[in-house]
This record gives sequence, structure tokens and C-alpha cells, in this order.
Amino acid sequence: MTRTNAPSSPPEYRGRLGNDPGLSREAVLRAATIDAAYELHEDEATGSIEVGKFADLIVLDRNPLQVPPEDIAKIQVLETFVGGNIVYEASAAQH
Repeated sequence: MTRTNAPSSPPEYRGRLGNDPGLSREAVLRAATIDAAYELHEDEATGSIEVGKFADLIVLDRNPLQVPPEDIAKIQVLETFVGGNIVYEASAAQH
């Protein structure tokens, strides 16, 4: 996977960040969810979608596991849910 900076970065900062292949997308997702919850000793309550756990989540406009690497930074958040309530809607934010 080629890693790049955000599309809005100045030209001198665009492009590949180095030769290290980095983590897989699946490993990054796991690090930000269940592994982070485990490190905080919160994995019984958060970090994965399971019955009885808190399920704060976001809805994205594309699947980050399937888009080309250069498009990951262009993925938009459509909705954010916290405590079962919508706290952000992209359509509402545009008006």
C-alpha cells in the first residue's frame, strides 16, 4: 500500500512518505478500534460491535478497505452516532 499525505497538502509534502510499507488497512482499523480499547482496559465495553457494548460509529461515503490508496484521504463522513443518537449529518452541515 502506498502511503500519501492529504490531497490538500502543499506540493512539497505530497506523495509517498517513505519506503516502509506500513500497516495493512485491516491492521490500522483494528489498531484504532479493538486494540485501542484493549490498551485502555475498555474492551469489554467498546472497540467492537457486539451486543451489550457501546456502539458509537461513523458512516462513510466509501469503504476505506476497497478504495485506491490515494483516495483514502478523500473519504467523507456522512453521519456520526454517539450513544445511539445522530450527532452529525453531512447533509445538515452543508445547509
